[in-house]
Amino acid sequence: MENKNYISLAKKTASIQINELKKIKKVFNNSFIKAVELIVNCKGKVIFAGIGKSGLIAKKISATFSSIGVPSFFCDPAQALHGDMGQIEKKDILIIFSYSGNTIELTNMLKYANRYRIKIIGVASKTDSMLLKASDIKLILPKVKEADSTGMVPTSSTSITLLLGDCLATTIMYKKKFSKEKFKIFHPGGNIGKSLLLAKDIMVIGGKMPVIDYKKSFEKALRIMNKKKLGIVVINKKKYIAGLITDGDLRRELNSYSKKNNLSKFINKKPLVVNENMPAQKALAIMNEKKITSLLVVSDKDLKKSQKKLKGIIHIHFLLDGGVN
Repeated sequence: MENKNYISLAKKTASIQINELKKIKKVFNNSFIKAVELIVNCKGKVIFAGIGKSGLIAKKISATFSSIGVPSFFCDPAQALHGDMGQIEKKDILIIFSYSGNTIELTNMLKYANRYRIKIIGVASKTDSMLLKASDIKLILPKVKEADSTGMVPTSSTSITLLLGDCLATTIMYKKKFSKEKFKIFHPGGNIGKSLLLAKDIMVIGGKMPVIDYKKSFEKALRIMNKKKLGIVVINKKKYIAGLITDGDLRRELNSYSKKNNLSKFINKKPLVVNENMPAQKALAIMNEKKITSLLVVSDKDLKKSQKKLKGIIHIHFLLDGGVN
């Protein structure tokens, strides 16, 4: 029975925070609009700062901003006293978090920013706080009920601060027309990056492709296949895909064809092709479904045309080696 009480307490904490987070809508006012516009038009860096729990939240939000292409870093106000102020330039923006707004460690950073006319976006809950008085744009957090039994441990207050930061980031993403393609650039590693890979990111191009004219000999096709080591030969006719022959096709024909015969009689004239912007995971699924090891890649505009220009080739090994699954 006592164990079940743990779940009850956890549910109560979650319910309190969920209810308190609804107050975030109070922050979406003219000051929020000004903050977004200031960040979007920033010619320098967006620098986040905070002390204690607010500092941890600031670090996370800074990381989010960097991940969407907004140059950003966290500056510890305590360390700034010992030389880190030099990182902050006039063209930068300071976004400073402090739920109370009266954290004493912020004093020198605020003085420095005001002295050199560096724009400050202050995030705090007390309108008469030191932080908001020194800020150019004031984002006033609603006062919330903490979710612990004492009502004192930063829980709901840190959650709503984090939520505000995420709302700023997602609004700026929309304003900057941030896409999956751009997101992939800043996330080349990890599961996110792998899930965003497209066919064009995996395919081989140019001289690495096993390409041969369909009028060439069987013997020439074998040489190219062995040299390129992709197991297939793409047959081109005036730079268009005329057909496809795999290494298996070539080896099966060894007994019945002279090495001097040309390839036009036994190529597959309707090979499977995919567009360059197809997700790599989908390309792998097609290979598994069709039980094939390679796909020909064409541009989006060529996909529906009768004549298609080859842009690249995907081999299943490229996908597996790249962590696509």
